Amino acid sequence: MSSRIDAALVERGLARSRGQAAGLIDSGVVSVGGRSITKASHRVDEADEILVSAPDHYVSRGAHKLLAALDAFGVDPAGRLALDAGASTGGFSQVLLERGAREVLAVDVGHGQLAPAVALDLRVRSFEGVNVRELDRAALAALTRSDEQPTLIVADLSFIPLGLVLPALVSAGSADADFLLLIKPQFEVGRQGVKEGIVRDLGLRIDAISRVLWSAWDLGLGPMGIIPSPLSGGSGNREFLVHLRAGGPNPSELLGSVTLGFVG
Repeated sequence: MSSRIDAALVERGLARSRGQAAGLIDSGVVSVGGRSITKASHRVDEADEILVSAPDHYVSRGAHKLLAALDAFGVDPAGRLALDAGASTGGFSQVLLERGAREVLAVDVGHGQLAPAVALDLRVRSFEGVNVRELDRAALAALTRSDEQPTLIVADLSFIPLGLVLPALVSAGSADADFLLLIKPQFEVGRQGVKEGIVRDLGLRIDAISRVLWSAWDLGLGPMGIIPSPLSGGSGNREFLVHLRAGGPNPSELLGSVTLGFVG
């Protein structure tokens, strides 16, 4: 019986999750019969030998996206209370811990997803079954039983436009908080802009970025910088990482540099 190679990697203990398996495949370290595999949908048989030449210790491929953002924007998590919105298996949380975060509030609407390597760290407080859209300052204080507000908020969210969750996140964060958000155009442009799960229109990708930046601006946040994600998203979608802060510049200044070449 054959199976997808990302599922086979998990079944054989070569990856902790299908997300991590996809990251290994994207990194070019997975091979079958001496041939490098580049697609997670590649089918393998039970008798096929799968080799991973350089195992990744991160619990999800998302970790590499946040690493790129922290380095590009010069944001240091050390000693800070951080909120990971949409924590899932904990790739973002893991990076925050490695970079010295004092405490990470890992929040997700799902249950039982946080990898043990992250969940067992004493600096992590996991809150499951929480709708981030409703996680304003009062809701966060009720969850944590503390009035302390995070000074660093990171988010990797799916199936919801960021504009719908930003009001709650801005309320939850401190006045001087840094926001590092993963912009996923496939969840910003509406179904009409998505073909076979992918936003192919470069103009729509720019529109997706613009929508997020102006939504943040309306809440008092300005963009400090934006970069393409070093890894593609689901189905090969191009994604982008933005750094927002209160008092940041008008989005029009940054959007002038967001060209078709940037989003392509």
